[in-house]
This record gives sequence, C-alpha cells and structure tokens, in this order.
Amino acid sequence: MNDSNEFSGKNGKVKVMYVRSEEADNNKNNDKRRGGRDGGRDDRRGNDKRSNDRRDGRNDRGGRPNRPERRSDSRDDVSRERSPWRTVSKPDSEELVNDHGGIAGKSQIDPEQLRKQRQEETRIYGENACQAMFKNRPDAIVRAWFLQSVTPRFRDALKWMAANRKAYHVVDDEELSKASGTEHHGGVCFIIKKRGGMSADAYIQQAAEKDCVLALEDVGNPHNLGGMMRSCAHFGVKGVILQDAGMLESGAAIRTAEGGAEHIKAIDADGLTSTLDKFRQAGYTIVTTSSHKGSLDLAKAKLPAKMVLVLGQESDGLSDSAWDQGDMSLYIGGTGKVESLNVSVATGIMLAQWWQQNQVK
Repeated sequence: MNDSNEFSGKNGKVKVMYVRSEEADNNKNNDKRRGGRDGGRDDRRGNDKRSNDRRDGRNDRGGRPNRPERRSDSRDDVSRERSPWRTVSKPDSEELVNDHGGIAGKSQIDPEQLRKQRQEETRIYGENACQAMFKNRPDAIVRAWFLQSVTPRFRDALKWMAANRKAYHVVDDEELSKASGTEHHGGVCFIIKKRGGMSADAYIQQAAEKDCVLALEDVGNPHNLGGMMRSCAHFGVKGVILQDAGMLESGAAIRTAEGGAEHIKAIDADGLTSTLDKFRQAGYTIVTTSSHKGSLDLAKAKLPAKMVLVLGQESDGLSDSAWDQGDMSLYIGGTGKVESLNVSVATGIMLAQWWQQNQVK
C-alpha cells in the first residue's frame, strides 16, 4: 500500500473521516454500558491483534516499525482551544471584580456609622432584667438570644418580637455565653439601645415634692452600681448623678439590679460640684457620708424630704471638694470591728431610713 495516501483503506477505497460530536461520544458510551456479547468479542479480538502487532514492532499500516509520534504545538493549541476548561491568565495589575448582583462580600455600612451604632447599644442579660426591659421599653430591643428552657417564660416577648420583625435566636448555652460575654447570662441576652443620661435641669423640672437623688463620686464597680440601683428602685429613688451615665447600663450592673435599672434615670454631671449646687438652689439638701470624719449618727438624724445623698468609693470615701459641698454629714453606727460598709450596703441602709421618715409612696 502506498504510504503517501493516508486516506486510502486496504481495499483501495477512500476513507471518510468524521468529526466526532459530544452526542456521538455519549451514544458510544451508552453502547459500551449495554455491553453486547458480540461487540465485546470483536473488541477483544481487535485489541489482541493490535497488541500483538505492537509487540512485533509493527504498526497498523503495512508493518512498518512504530515510531514515536510527534505532536506539534499547533495541535496542542487547537486541543486547548476546544476544551471548555481552559485556564486564562490575567496580568497581575488587573484586579478581579466579583459580580454578585449587587451583593458584595464586605459590609457596605460606613465604619464610622457602625462604630456610632455600637456606641448607642449595649448588652443586658439575666431573666428579671430582660423581663423588666421588655415590660418598660420593648421598642429599645434590637436583638435577643434565649435558651430553650426560658422561652416559656418569655412567650409574650417572643410573640412581640416576631410581630415587630425583631431578630431573636434560640441557642445552646455555649452560644449564649458568646453572645452575652459571660457565663452568668441567666438564660437570656438582649441587645438594646442605650437611654443615655439627662441633664440636671431637666430632672429638677419634673421632680416630685418628696425626692431623694443619689450622687456617686468614683464609684465604678458594676456590681455595686447594680446593687445600688436595686435599692433605689425599692425605696423610691429615681435619679442617680454620676460622671458617666453609661456605667448604669453595663450588662453586669443591670443584671445585678434585677429589673431595678428600668426605674432609674441617670443624671449627667459635667462637674459634681456644679451639679450639686444646682440641686441646692432647687431646694435639695446635700447630705454627705463618711466613716472617718465627725458626722451625725444616721439613727439620730432627721432626713429632709428633698435631699441628694452623696457617696464615694469605699477605700478613700469622698474627696475634700465633695465633702465641702455637704449641708449635713452622716455615718452609720456599728460595732467598729470593720472600717466601713460596702458602698452598696450603706446606700440601702440610708435610703431605707429616708423612706421610713418621709413615708414616700
């Protein structure tokens, strides 16, 4: 056979060559899966013959020795062009832009706006604290987490949040600890909007005829603050003066207050001395406390109907400038076996005396 005529068959007829389509490949694969007996034998015979020829060093066309085939680069290029899975290299300077229908992977919220939003929110936890929060200020709730065990007691809150499109999640204890930032979450955690403080002038304008206000100097322990708010709510005290109103809205303080925080208004004090002077001008008596300096025993004192009770930190007490503002100074008598009482405990004792003497309703 003439080797130059590649398109001639053994019988001299012209070969007809077809471009195999995907459909033909699929049909062929289907035929192989059907596995006809005759076809299987013919394929085996053909494979055996070609295998013997290769072992003898002959090819399928005229018994010439097999030679390694040379593939041209152009043929490889054509094969790659036909492949639907080709890799396209892009210059390093060209950045990939993801198109997800306008939804990007990164948040489009302005970082400054997000920071401001977080400053305006706080986390509270504890069953009583969150129940009081929902009862008094449900609109301030932003998001909530619950353990399954407490959901029956928050049925009304869950219904309200679902109706008002407020996000809430029923999670396990580990997830709730992460959300609340503490293991002492009490089975529930809310993210709420902060109330912020009010000015001394605004508070004075709406104050009752009989009114006691708490003024705190350098008292920052959240558990003490929570205990003091609980005592204030129990004895009818509605205002607390402090330099940072946000301290009354920490999660630990609100949980310790056991719902009492919802009945307390924080009063901003740009300066404690000037704020106390405003209350004095409004008819309040400034009452200071100390266990170190000469004072009147609380048990023998007649407490005014309108007063500001000033308390300081346990270690040093009131500063000299705050002490000098006092119109009356008190101490709580005791055995003397300890230097002083916890500031939260002392607050409760003094407020109870004021409540009893003035019969506040």
